[in-house]
Amino acid sequence: MLKRLSSVRYCFIRSHFYGMFLTVLILMSVLLGFYVLSEPSWLSQGSIFFFIGLFIVVSGLVSIYVGFQSSGGIKEKLDGMTTMIRALAQGSYTAKIYLNTDDEFEHIAEELNELAGKLQSQVKSLQRMADEKSEFAKTAHKAATIEERQRLARDLHDAVSQQLFALTMMAQATERLFDQDPDRAKAQLGEITSMSLQAQTEMRALLLHLRPVHLSGESLHEGIQTLIHELQEKCQIEFSVDLDDTIALSDGAEEHLFRIVQEALSNILRHAEASDVQISLKGMSDQVFLHISDNGKGFHVNQDKKTSYGLKTMQERTEEIGGTFALRSKPGEGTYIDIRIPIQEAVADE
Repeated sequence: MLKRLSSVRYCFIRSHFYGMFLTVLILMSVLLGFYVLSEPSWLSQGSIFFFIGLFIVVSGLVSIYVGFQSSGGIKEKLDGMTTMIRALAQGSYTAKIYLNTDDEFEHIAEELNELAGKLQSQVKSLQRMADEKSEFAKTAHKAATIEERQRLARDLHDAVSQQLFALTMMAQATERLFDQDPDRAKAQLGEITSMSLQAQTEMRALLLHLRPVHLSGESLHEGIQTLIHELQEKCQIEFSVDLDDTIALSDGAEEHLFRIVQEALSNILRHAEASDVQISLKGMSDQVFLHISDNGKGFHVNQDKKTSYGLKTMQERTEEIGGTFALRSKPGEGTYIDIRIPIQEAVADE
């Protein structure tokens, strides 16, 4: 309620009430001063207060009416600008606002339209750079392959290799405990099972990154379907997939989105402990919407996002093609990723 009373319309009404209040004070001062100095017979205290009361009622009603009428046009202009800014924040850079008022509001609208045009040009430049970067990446594929193998080797050594070493040590210790302490040996067998499952999950996530960096001639929805089909054969996760096969994107944008999906699924396998994953790819108007969610254990976004290399990579890839990246997660409530990518006119026409 208090927030509503602070709107532009009520600010106008309050300003009229302030003027009315000052006018009442001046009139009362003048009439009382005239009454005290000359004491005319036709002017009494009752008539003064009756006139002041009547003036307050009439001027109050007039203030409310005039405040609503005079602020209506300004409120409509501000609402239009708010809608324009919201559209720009959501990545709709083709939005425009037109005001034929020849005042400050029209100048602000022109500045907003100019800003939208500049943002749209920057998005085109970003996507063009992404395409050029994609072509360069293809020529440098051998170097990228070597670097990826080195990274995977480090991950295998840091994660899976150490887990296997620990499993070997625990298995040997458990074997010696069977005759001496069966209960303790049984407990250690449970730990061995848990560690082996963790190593298996880590290995699947690493194998996911062994897929080609490029789509290798496949469309985006075909590449995602192939990726999910391979995962369904190897893990106990239910996938709900809704992919639009009519979306037209540049090669660079498709490869970036594919790598984002790949990275998101890798994070889910490694950390989420999820049993259900939803992936949606939709094209609406001049934008592409990618939604990825899971019912896993979730995490604290403000704490873990800063230290997560995978999340940082996904956000950087999104921004490279002019998109917006939104992440929502809480412990025990799963994780939700929403990505918007603008479709440029040249690509849409193709």
